[in-house]
Amino acid sequence: MSDGGIFETQGVRVAVEGCGHGTLNAIYASVNESCKARGWDGVDLVIIGGDFQSVRNAADLAVMSVPVKFRQLGDFPDFYSGARTAPYLTVFIAGNHEASSHLWELYYGGWVAPNIYYLGAANVVRFGPLRIAALSGIWKGFDYRKPHHERLPFSSDDVKSFYHVRELDVRKLLLLQTQVDVGLSHDWPRAIEKHGDSEWLFRKKRDFRAESVDGTLGNAAAEYVMDRLRPPYWFSAHLHVKFAAVKSYDSPAQSPDASDNGGEIVSATAREKEANPDEIDLDMDEEGGGDGASQKGQSENKDDNKAVEETNQVPEELRAQLPASFARPAPRASTKRIPGQPVPPGITNKQVRFLALDKCLPGRHFLQLCEIQPFNPQALSAHPPRKTAPRFRLQYDPEWLAITRVFHQTLTIGDRNAQTPENLGEEHYLPLIEAERGWVEEQIVSKDKLDVPENFQVTAAPHVPGTPEIVHEQPEEYTSPQTAAFCELLGLENLWNARAGA
Repeated sequence: MSDGGIFETQGVRVAVEGCGHGTLNAIYASVNESCKARGWDGVDLVIIGGDFQSVRNAADLAVMSVPVKFRQLGDFPDFYSGARTAPYLTVFIAGNHEASSHLWELYYGGWVAPNIYYLGAANVVRFGPLRIAALSGIWKGFDYRKPHHERLPFSSDDVKSFYHVRELDVRKLLLLQTQVDVGLSHDWPRAIEKHGDSEWLFRKKRDFRAESVDGTLGNAAAEYVMDRLRPPYWFSAHLHVKFAAVKSYDSPAQSPDASDNGGEIVSATAREKEANPDEIDLDMDEEGGGDGASQKGQSENKDDNKAVEETNQVPEELRAQLPASFARPAPRASTKRIPGQPVPPGITNKQVRFLALDKCLPGRHFLQLCEIQPFNPQALSAHPPRKTAPRFRLQYDPEWLAITRVFHQTLTIGDRNAQTPENLGEEHYLPLIEAERGWVEEQIVSKDKLDVPENFQVTAAPHVPGTPEIVHEQPEEYTSPQTAAFCELLGLENLWNARAGA
């Protein structure tokens, strides 16, 4: 790998791949071939946009949301056991086909194998001069405001709800005050198709037109995060098609009026169907059919709402006979409260280049090589490349660590009766985050503890070749030494301690 002499013209060399689906060998081979064709001697980083499938053994497969006939261990067990090593530092977010039992151990992120790092439910990390913001999972409004109640053994509902985006994780991302360079989500930010060649997309994926019209194409939470963070680059996967778009913004001072993060656009929930129409299962890959049951349920909900409205009607002649205290209250002006708005002064980028990629199969557009420069040129001198490989280190982000410390005390894991704490708004959280920034500077930054430690350890036993790949027993719950170390670093209680839940 070349050193930093021509870094300012090259940038950070990144290979972005769409859905992984356990095909690590083919992905890395494709990266090598693409680098050779481009005249590169490798990349600094590989990003995989979800459906990574970090399956350690057959028991992990039992709680992965995949039809039984499509369950297979894939390539990952060899990387987990150490039989193979990833040739490039690889980071990934979770999609809707994952080894949830493995990822449960690593809520805040961690190594799933040497040189392969899961970014957690939500995260911001630094890789050299780049800040990368990540959101795992896919959108389903029904589960959005729930806590992370899933814990082994999983019910059939848990297997699916585990990978649904949660508001509390999104809330943390929407409190960032400074610019990031790259954004990641598995499913697309809602309405991003309107900023690219949507007609081409609708010809390629026929059902997408109706979903685009009714506002159900994509992830509402990812839209909020994109519109808040405005990274120069955003990568997604999930819909198994390559698609590019460019979303432009006005200056923050010209942004539409909005109050703090405590609220939500009404239409975001009003348009939400019971099922995510973009939730791709492996047995209906190419052409997703309409969800007749959910459409029927939506119609029934509308009828129910209409009946309630009619029941609550009070005739005007009867109302006129009531005392003044019973008079109809004057209508209040409605204020649209958009999560993450207004954008803070520290976020100044005005154009997001969006790219979605396919899954790794012959003839598919699943890989893109990029040379990414940081939005802030000062990051180049603050985080220069090293002269020996690897050129850059993976590091924790101080602002994100402070946000993590603020919100950890509100987390509840594995409790089906718990409620997500109320969003108290940005004005409430900012002083708390600022105070924690001081703690992070004193306890972590000043002590040179920002580097992500290379502390991978095996938890569940690796798959033994020759033993059955399909079993019905669910995996045991394990405590990850990585999560324990991260919580200790931040002075937090480890809520993912398997022994404590035994």
